[in-house]
Amino acid sequence: MSARLVLLGAPGAGKGTQAARLSERLGVPAISTGDIFRANIKGGTELGRLAQSYTDKGELVPDSVTNDMVRARLAEADTAEGFLLDGYPRNTAQVAELDVILGEHGVALDGAVELTADPEIVTARLLKRAEIEGRVDDTEDVIRTRLAVYAEQTAPVAGLYAERNALVAVDGIGELDEVTERLVAAIAPLVG
Repeated sequence: MSARLVLLGAPGAGKGTQAARLSERLGVPAISTGDIFRANIKGGTELGRLAQSYTDKGELVPDSVTNDMVRARLAEADTAEGFLLDGYPRNTAQVAELDVILGEHGVALDGAVELTADPEIVTARLLKRAEIEGRVDDTEDVIRTRLAVYAEQTAPVAGLYAERNALVAVDGIGELDEVTERLVAAIAPLVG
């Protein structure tokens, strides 16, 4: 099945877990920007070195570098039948750039899926994960700030896809299998 989808959702909403499950179901790669960054940095690519020059200073990697990494990743053979993008686009400028990238390949996005979750549940989930994984920097204040930044920056992205009638929202709270089934049902009309 061909599927070209963007997966949106706040930190802790379960995007990574559900992206892996959907990837397997749909037979397309799940592509996270974090994975792309790490692969480029580890591989010592020009883009990786450039990204690292920003992260080493504690700065955000500029859109231009992120866009180039996504462009290169979407040019790889395993994306010919589709992909799930997790963590990109993060802002409206990146939405426009993704349109350009896909146009260069003669394809279009099938849609965007927003995994929704109550901020209180997400905060509790992330605090538990921080405790289990020993993430001392994931305090409640840090988590709430990350959620606020996500809402501020990504809400306009969801809004753009909603304007295009290309956004479906799925409740991300519940048992893993239950959420996966909700996602599969929600995206069926998009990838039909």
